[in-house]
Amino acid sequence: MKFRSRALALAAAMAVLAAPPAAAHQGDPNMESTVRAVTPATDGVTVSVLNRDDQLLLENRSGETVLVEGYEREPYARVAADGTVEVNANSPAYYLNKERDGEVVVPKTAKKDAPPRWQEVSKTGRFEWHDHRMHWMNKGRPPQVTDPDVRKKIFDYRIPIEIGDRPGAIAGTLTWTPTPGGDLPLPAILIGAVIVIGGCIAVIVVRRRREGATGAEAW
Repeated sequence: MKFRSRALALAAAMAVLAAPPAAAHQGDPNMESTVRAVTPATDGVTVSVLNRDDQLLLENRSGETVLVEGYEREPYARVAADGTVEVNANSPAYYLNKERDGEVVVPKTAKKDAPPRWQEVSKTGRFEWHDHRMHWMNKGRPPQVTDPDVRKKIFDYRIPIEIGDRPGAIAGTLTWTPTPGGDLPLPAILIGAVIVIGGCIAVIVVRRRREGATGAEAW
């Protein structure tokens, strides 16, 4: 029983170490999106980037309502003064933001001039969303990148917002970043983990056999 428990414990531990990251909400390892400024500058309103270039996180503790505009300047989402977060189901951005590549069917009812149809998301004062304006949408490497081992600005972006009744924007920059040379690809990590697990189990088997031969505990 001790042998089996040890083998299972080692295998479980190595499996955890070797487990790949979750498929959802992954950014591009070669892209870094950063927020440079939020205007008008307002105490309690902050915007940050999650997972390199995957999502934006807006937090509103200002006591004013913050409105995020969609791709056609339609009302897309708002975080109210009391922390209520709502999205407009009649905004094209509501549908386009569901997939990173934007390849979704937008219903005919979703138009820039359609009356907003607000749906409550939470009351946390925090809104996370995927915005196509802050990442590289095309396939392949951006043409600005002539040397993949050198950092390179791809573009600046601007996402219109309103804070209270004051127009403003989330201003940011997308940058190409070289993949760190010390990083190992996931297949290599998994193969290494399997080798380590196999080696540990082999050691346990050998020691267990010695234990059986000598009648003494060998671990």
